[in-house]
Parts: sequence; structure tokens; C-alpha cells
Amino acid sequence: MALNNTYDARPAQQETAVGAGVQILLLALLGTAIGMGPAGWVTGLVFAIATWAVLSRALHRSRLSSFGAANRVTLGRATLVGGVTALVADSFESTPPVSVLVGLTAVALVLDGVDGKVARRTGTSTALGARFDMEVDAFLILVLSVYVSMSLGPWVLLIGGMRYAFVAAARLAPWLNAPLPPSTARKTVAALQGILLLLAGADLLPHAANLGVVLLALGLLVWSFGRDVLWLWRRSRMRAMVAAEVDEVLESSVAEVLVEATRAA
Repeated sequence: MALNNTYDARPAQQETAVGAGVQILLLALLGTAIGMGPAGWVTGLVFAIATWAVLSRALHRSRLSSFGAANRVTLGRATLVGGVTALVADSFESTPPVSVLVGLTAVALVLDGVDGKVARRTGTSTALGARFDMEVDAFLILVLSVYVSMSLGPWVLLIGGMRYAFVAAARLAPWLNAPLPPSTARKTVAALQGILLLLAGADLLPHAANLGVVLLALGLLVWSFGRDVLWLWRRSRMRAMVAAEVDEVLESSVAEVLVEATRAA
């Protein structure tokens, strides 16, 4: 009797479609509440469609039969990030209420610590879930840096763009793709980026204080990335030295065997 190994991706992908629908509903609520303009609508819709398409493709490739509770939390965060993205895009044409943007961002940041706990408690941690969580975090930081840059200057975009610059650099220098050891400091710095950018974006502090807050965020991020890049470079050098030593030993061994063979002949 033949076994049925057909993979059914529909249950998991249906949840991504629901997520896209909730995203559109959130945009409709924002549009009704604040009168969001075309830029916000278009950006929000593009975000919803792109998230649905990328996540559906990733689910199909990972062959997950269930979306999982933790991924549902992350999808909820992605929906909130889509709302924040729409509001930031709308801010180029008008001035949306800061309280709404701050509220959506704050909830997204709070939920950042929830999906990981849910994954561990339910035993549903997956590589896809970890990557999904990381990409949502990175995009939120990018969007917040765009928003804050409108008041403090384009240099703030360094914060949001640093992770993407690292990914691009890894294509040219493959040694940057090596796995990094777990680090509480790295996680703390990553979490602080959203908090500090949100604080500056809320505009509760004087301009000089906001500038100091964002400079602190940038300094911590440069330190964290710099430390990781240095560790990866040292690791690559060490691996290269070990490989060279192994090659040298093998060459010496082959040479000795050839000498012995010659003598025996």
C-alpha cells in the first residue's frame, strides 16, 4: 500500500490570508479615524500583500503543516507594524496623530517578548518562526528610523539600515554568514533600538534630549555589530589557519609516503 506523503500547505497559508485581511481592516480603521491619505493607504496595502506573499512562500518551502501559536503572535505584530508603516508614509503628506503611531508601536514592542515565550512553552520553535520574528523586528526599526529622521536628520537611517547593510555585506564576504553564539547583550541592544526610537518619535523630550537618545541607540548598535563582525572575522581567520595547517600536514604525510616508496623501490 502506497503511503500518502502529499504535503497540504492550505491550513497554514489560510492563516496568512487572514493576517492580510486583518491588516486591511486595520488600515480601514486608521483611514476612518484619522483620514489617512493615499500614501498611507498604498504603503499599507503593499506591506500587507508583500507580507502575505513572502510568508506563504516561506511556509511552502518549510513544509509546516501548522502555523503555530507563536507565529500567530508574530503575525499580529506584523499587522501592527504594517499600520505603523502606513502612518509613517502618511506623515510625508500630513501629520497623523502621534498618539496613534506611538500606541501601535508600543503594543508591537511589548508583543516582541511574547512570541518567543509562546514558542518555548508550546515546543513549537522553528527556524521559520525565528526568521519571521527577526524580520518583523528589523523592519519596525527601519520604519521608526525613517520617522525619526524627519526631525533629526537622515543620519538616523543608519540605525534602520545597519542590519540590511550587514546582510548585503554577507553576500560579498561569506564568512559573515557563520552562526553567532547566543548573546544577552546583542538581544538587549536590539530591544533598546525600538524603545529609544519610539521615545524620540513620541517627541516628549526636548530636541537635544531626543538627539542624545538616538545617538545612544546608534552607538549601542555600532558596538553590537562591531563586536559580532570582529568575532566572525577572528573565527574565519582561525578556520583558515586550521585548514592551512591540515593541508600542510597532509602534504608532509604524502611526501613522506613517496620518499618511503622510493626507498623501498
